[in-house]
Amino acid sequence: MHRLIIPAALAAVLVPLAAAPAVSAPTAARAYVDKRVRDCAGKRPGCRPGAVAHYWYKRGSSARGVGWVYASREGVRSGTARWLVKKPGGTWKAASGWKRAARPTNGTFVQTSWGRDGHTGPVYPRGTQVCVQFKGLPTKGCVSLK
Repeated sequence: MHRLIIPAALAAVLVPLAAAPAVSAPTAARAYVDKRVRDCAGKRPGCRPGAVAHYWYKRGSSARGVGWVYASREGVRSGTARWLVKKPGGTWKAASGWKRAARPTNGTFVQTSWGRDGHTGPVYPRGTQVCVQFKGLPTKGCVSLK
């Protein structure tokens, strides 16, 4: 009689688990698409300036969230930078204030960044342009949120 109770009890526990929908953290994370775009502006060699942006969006959505923006400039010892945004059909707007760019150890360039990893930050429509601008440099490094 004990042999029948154990398989029946085991089946009673396993059947509801198999029928339950499996929702896990990796499944929820797959709802977002994370992208990184970069570009170098100015004459070669080197990026004068260079721009990198990390953005994210939900599948099927036209809204793009900007997690972080990175700016770099080759061949200088110091600099001040900001990032700008232009929505499709709109005008340029400053997305940040001016920020000091630092020179990394043994570097031939200066760099700075805004934001952080994760699905945080301002949200813009698809096709928005994000640019980095250094004070005193007429050329901007731009990327587009696709």
